[in-house]
This record gives sequence, structure tokens and C-alpha cells, in this order.
Amino acid sequence: MIFAGCHLSNSAGYVAMVETAKSIGANTCAFFTRNPRGSKAKPEDPADCARAMELLKEYEFGPLVAHGAYTMNLCTAEESARDFAASVLCDDLRRMAYLPGNFYNFHPGSHVGQGTQQGIEYIVKALKKALEPQYPVTVLLESMAGKGSEIGGRFEELKAILDGVGDDSVGVCLDSCHIHDGGYDIVNDLDGVLAEFDRVVGLHRLKALHLNDSKNPYESHKDRHELLGQGHLGTETFRAIVNHPYLKTLPMILETPNELPGYAKEIALLRSMEE
Repeated sequence: MIFAGCHLSNSAGYVAMVETAKSIGANTCAFFTRNPRGSKAKPEDPADCARAMELLKEYEFGPLVAHGAYTMNLCTAEESARDFAASVLCDDLRRMAYLPGNFYNFHPGSHVGQGTQQGIEYIVKALKKALEPQYPVTVLLESMAGKGSEIGGRFEELKAILDGVGDDSVGVCLDSCHIHDGGYDIVNDLDGVLAEFDRVVGLHRLKALHLNDSKNPYESHKDRHELLGQGHLGTETFRAIVNHPYLKTLPMILETPNELPGYAKEIALLRSMEE
């Protein structure tokens, strides 16, 4: 069974979000824990969360993949901004405890000129603190395209964060557009890229996928998502992904430039590829 879904709004509550996902043929979905371009978050509703968890089981959904705000930069240069980002991370994991057993994914951050090593140290420090309460959520580092001073564009950078945290429960979400733009050739050598990920990070750490085509050519370091099959990755790359023995059971989240009808078509496309 393919666990395929897309980013959905939870503004009307988690029950409504799960029902919307089911209505477009999804059996997983992603959502932002708070305003993706800001920091405001809705108050949690324990009853709504509990009913949503019942529906996830009833509908046989795979794990949900929550997403941290884009503005949460754990390794920015300004100390007060880093502290605020770290507090947002802690609060997000606390809130995710109302949806136990699901995933929380975030962009590692940008070191803004301080250097990769310093940035990694800041990220590790924030993560270790956020993980102290041992909330029932799996935290995922998202692979990035490596634009500017982004951290996470190379597997070695993700590994360094994981090693620094020293917690086997932390994993990785690979984004197809990001790794293609970042210089990993999943179009012509998907097996080779996964072998490299296994050598550096370990495939047991790979917990979820973001499926996006790319508007940009290989190794462009630009990160611009495109509809499936309409960019430089092409339809056959996604056919290979949904049928790969190491990938086909993972939650696959669409972040393509789409609305609900378009997501429904892409989810149906992914299912039609399944062998």
C-alpha cells in the first residue's frame, strides 16, 4: 500500500483535515504546526486531536508528517532569534504529543555566514533540549537543496546533526526536488543515491519522502517545486520511487504547486504507477 498525501490546512481542526485527505484519495497528509511564514499557532484542541487519531486508525492512514515553520531557523546568527526558534521547536513537539506516533519534519536552518560546523552545533543544542521530555513524536530533518548557507544539502551534514543529537529516534525526510537540485542524481541513479545515503546516514533513518518535481536542472541548488512529471525529474523517476523496495512503504507527501483537485490527480497518478 502506498501512503500518499499532500499538505493540507488544519485551520478547521485535525478531524476536518483527515476527512479532506480521505476525500481526495490520500491515506496520509502533512500540515504546518503554525503559520509557516510566521510564528502564530492555534490553541490545541485535545478532543479534536483524539477523534482525529481514531479516524487515522479507522481509515488505515500512514503516519502524518507535520512541518515546522519556515521561519524557524535554529542556527541563525542572532542569539535571541535562535532562542526564539528553539522555543518554537519545543512548543511544536509538545503540541504534537496530542497526535502520538506521527512525524514532525523541519528545515535544519541556514548558518548565514557563521559556517556549517557552527550551524550544526546550534541545531544539535536546540534539538537535544526539545527532545528531553521524550514526547511521542519522531523528529525528521529535511534534506535541502543547498542554496546559500542552508544546512542539510549534503548527507554528511544530516549525519553530523544526527550524531550530535545521539538519539536514534530522530530521522530524515528526503525531498526529491531538494536532493536533485542539491546534486544527487535520482533521475539516472536512484539506487546509487540510496546506497550513498545508506553509507553515510543509514536507510533505517529514512522515515518519509516529499515528492516534488523540479523546475530547475540537476545540481542547480535553487529549490523550485514543479508538478509531478512536468519538471526535470520526469514521470519515470516517480515510478521508480513508488516501486522501490526501500521507499514504497514510506509516507509520500506532495508539495507541488497545486490545489486539492490537482493533488487528487497526482495521488491517483502515484497509485496507478504501483506495480
